[in-house]
Amino acid sequence: MAKKKDIAAPKKAAKKTTPTKTAPVKKSKPTVKATPEKAKAVKVAKPKSTKKTVTKKAKKDPAQLLTDAIVEGILEVKGRNISVLNLTSIPNRVCDYFIICQADSNTQVNAIAGSVEEMVKKTTGERPYRKEGFENSEWVLVDYVTVVVHIFQSQIRNFYNLESLWADAEVKEIAFE
Repeated sequence: MAKKKDIAAPKKAAKKTTPTKTAPVKKSKPTVKATPEKAKAVKVAKPKSTKKTVTKKAKKDPAQLLTDAIVEGILEVKGRNISVLNLTSIPNRVCDYFIICQADSNTQVNAIAGSVEEMVKKTTGERPYRKEGFENSEWVLVDYVTVVVHIFQSQIRNFYNLESLWADAEVKEIAFE
């Protein structure tokens, strides 16, 4: 018979102990005693008066803010003969304001339209609902729903004469020659 070999249980590896890391202790800053000079700097709450005075700032209508931004954009690139037609008093109107201006060339018409879009985006954050006429740049229309901008070349503006179609509207003329 074969001798049985002593089978010994495998020895367990000795655990290596590593020192545990401790979080660094934050040193507290020494407390500063209040001095008379610092005590003066402390603000004392004043009792509120019982009388309430409310001053209301005249808030502009969003359409009026949009109109102001559009006119500023037109003037920035030297648009001429700007007419702002206030249609709010007209029943069944298409929009609240028409803004009509003119330029001397296709390039200037496109530049005015671009300036209007940029200025409105910067001041009010709005984008046009629709824009048309960039193909031939004789009459570009930029629609902001409550305000519609018409940018004409001079001869086209004289031909269509939109101001006479909306003769009931209040007209405010800016930069007229």
